[in-house]
Amino acid sequence: MPSRRSTTDTPSPIETLRTLPMKIPEPPPVPEPPEDHPYLALDRIVNNMISRSTGGVSPFSVFQAWSDWSLHLSRAPGRQVELLETAMRNMLKVAAHAARSLSTDEDPPFRPRPLDHRFTHPGWGNMPFAFWQQSFLATQDWWDHATDQLHGLSTADSDRVRFMVRQALDLVSPSNMPAMNPEIIERTLDCHGTNLAEGAQHFADDLLQTLTQSRKPPPEGFQLGKDLACTPGKIVHRNELFELIQYTPTTQKVHPEPMLIVPAWIMKYYVLDLSPENSMVRFLVEQGFTVFMISWCNPTRDQAHLSLEDYRKDGVMAALTAIRAIVPGQKIHATGYCLGGTILAIAAATMARDGDDRLASITLLAAQVDFSEPGELMLFLDESQLAFLEDMMWAQGYLDRPQMSRTFATIRAEDLIYARAVRRYFLGKEDLPSDLTVWNNDTTRMPAKMHSEYLRGLFMENRLTAGRFAVEGRVIALKDIAAPLFIVGTEADHIAPWKSVYKVRLFTESDLTFALTSSGHNGGILSEPGHPRRHYRIGARKAGARYVDPDTWYATHDAIDGSWWIPWAKWLRGASSGAQKPPPMGAPEAGYPPLMEAPGSYIFQP
Repeated sequence: MPSRRSTTDTPSPIETLRTLPMKIPEPPPVPEPPEDHPYLALDRIVNNMISRSTGGVSPFSVFQAWSDWSLHLSRAPGRQVELLETAMRNMLKVAAHAARSLSTDEDPPFRPRPLDHRFTHPGWGNMPFAFWQQSFLATQDWWDHATDQLHGLSTADSDRVRFMVRQALDLVSPSNMPAMNPEIIERTLDCHGTNLAEGAQHFADDLLQTLTQSRKPPPEGFQLGKDLACTPGKIVHRNELFELIQYTPTTQKVHPEPMLIVPAWIMKYYVLDLSPENSMVRFLVEQGFTVFMISWCNPTRDQAHLSLEDYRKDGVMAALTAIRAIVPGQKIHATGYCLGGTILAIAAATMARDGDDRLASITLLAAQVDFSEPGELMLFLDESQLAFLEDMMWAQGYLDRPQMSRTFATIRAEDLIYARAVRRYFLGKEDLPSDLTVWNNDTTRMPAKMHSEYLRGLFMENRLTAGRFAVEGRVIALKDIAAPLFIVGTEADHIAPWKSVYKVRLFTESDLTFALTSSGHNGGILSEPGHPRRHYRIGARKAGARYVDPDTWYATHDAIDGSWWIPWAKWLRGASSGAQKPPPMGAPEAGYPPLMEAPGSYIFQP
């Protein structure tokens, strides 16, 4: 039986390489260019071709960052002297360690970063492997100093140069070289070279899959609707944008207030309903909650026109309307994950502005509402980069998920790309299938218009917390939300850094509970009871309380072993009002009849 352990998102290393297609796709219909720019379409075609050959990276942004850094460094003789001294000092440290390691067993002067698992094999402690490893880490340390903030240098450009240097160094790491990696040498001797033959086959398979953009069928034991996304329920509503799943109750009594879960539309919903043992949906149903889930469609080129407002109005609000028809007279617990949390916050603030009090509580899971500190994802975005993305989406009508997954993977390339490549291509080891990796490979797309609006309005201009985000012509404010909030951040999140998630405390005034859980963006949320090596911190803020900065909050809240799902369920029960018989499945008389069994049809859209 394949292992079901959850793993971090790991797109194929081959998928990180973009190839220029033989045929440029015909762009979807667009408005006529303005008269003063009649050849705008030609510009967009050229930019689209360039973006495909550069992996979607704007060469203008790269050139600007390097020129900004190099010009400022050229007029900073003090920093140049400092870097010369750092280089000499690092060289002496490496040489001294190499000399002493022949007679003593001392700790090396340079250590890999916490998430860098390339040098865990004990052979890296022996010569000459230790010398190669320490030389690489010393070079990495020098470049960290070289790209430190310099007076007058743009912080964004400094960070970009550091990131690009890190990518280049990761490519030439000794761990990637078969003749310099003790683990590869040991494996090759033990297997008499068969590992290299198997690795070559893996490489050929991945290359073919990347070139053809084909999908591997789920392995045995990970079939949708049978092994994954298998919590019983029915589809009770469907429109162009989503299907609404109502899950079958498993308890004699349920809490009167139903729950709506809004997942991100860059993923298929069943990340929250994986295998039965780590399904959040199943856990909530067993706790006596009537759970509804949005299953977003996988947009095609014909849906390039879908906007952020469509996802709010025809998505979240339409789901709330359906739930109130099925469970009349009850307020609703709303939960949003990642981008689903962002659109839920926008919907909740709009409802509060308009006097709509249908929400009993709001839970945001690894969801940002303020984007002033979005983490390393911001390194990929400026006006030039956004123009490249828009021209790419203009041609194909959407942003494909492999393009996004490559971006996420490069943030931790040392682990998510190169360590996996070594394991798969040189050690000849197959990836162990898991429910999370099967889900991660089940890619989705983002409509061009919506994604552009999201990047510009929220990510780049931060309109939501700046008081400039308008819905239906009127500005909304998060501080209008009166429903209690439960906010979850994850310690190792490289997509929504927990301190950025925490900032919702600055912009809301209602009762708020913040939980910080171990692991990353997906693993931290999928922290079911009984999961080993999991812990969390949790604390509550009463309405009107003074602000506490994230570092102080962290220092004053001790880690608690176990799953944060347990206190969350207790918090939800506290915001509920007793128990009653389960509601019917759907409401045919109100226009919401059961249409089919869960998980529905949208989950199978390619």
